[in-house]
Amino acid sequence: MLLDGSLMRVLKEYQVIGRHKPTDNEPTPRLYRMRIFAPNEVVAKSRFWYFIKKLKRVKKANGQIVSVNEVGITAHNYGRIRFGQRARGSRGALLGSVSLTRLCFQIFEKKPTTVKNYGVWLRYDSRSGTHNMYKEYRELNRADAVSSCYQDMAARHRARFSSIQIIRVATVKTADLRRAYTQQLAEPNLKFPLPHRIIRPESKRHTKVFVGKRPSTFY
Repeated sequence: MLLDGSLMRVLKEYQVIGRHKPTDNEPTPRLYRMRIFAPNEVVAKSRFWYFIKKLKRVKKANGQIVSVNEVGITAHNYGRIRFGQRARGSRGALLGSVSLTRLCFQIFEKKPTTVKNYGVWLRYDSRSGTHNMYKEYRELNRADAVSSCYQDMAARHRARFSSIQIIRVATVKTADLRRAYTQQLAEPNLKFPLPHRIIRPESKRHTKVFVGKRPSTFY
């Protein structure tokens, strides 16, 4: 999904891993992993520090970012990692112990060409207060679903990018859809009319540069 840069920035999905700076009392601090949706890596790091400061009281002065990986693109961060503990959730996840401060691996979308139902849990600040919301979208990947969510919130609620916090993004089964505008697109026998049909010649020898009448392509 391509968006006009003057109206809305194209969002990308980043996996950001950070931790406290090692100290003598805690030489191997916990790693916290977050899934951030941002237009670029700089904004992704900024959003990571914003959330980690509120959740785990780790700020940029006493913390460090171990890796920033974009989904579908190779991350240019080099190093080695040694996983000594099990991983947890996407917000404040504990991954293990790191031998260096940089990490290099690739993250790919499992099925980037299959349309899926996405549920987006979010919180946003309006002019009257803070509200929790749940929305559904049919997109190819999580980044497109969140981009559609930001456009929807800007159109319906005048919500700005800085006032929206994405809590969770997950795929939803067709039987578990709640919203009517996504349920109508999940019908098994869904059909669309083809009003604009263009009849083309069978071979190039029947192609004409100039014809004597104006073509009609609407039926």
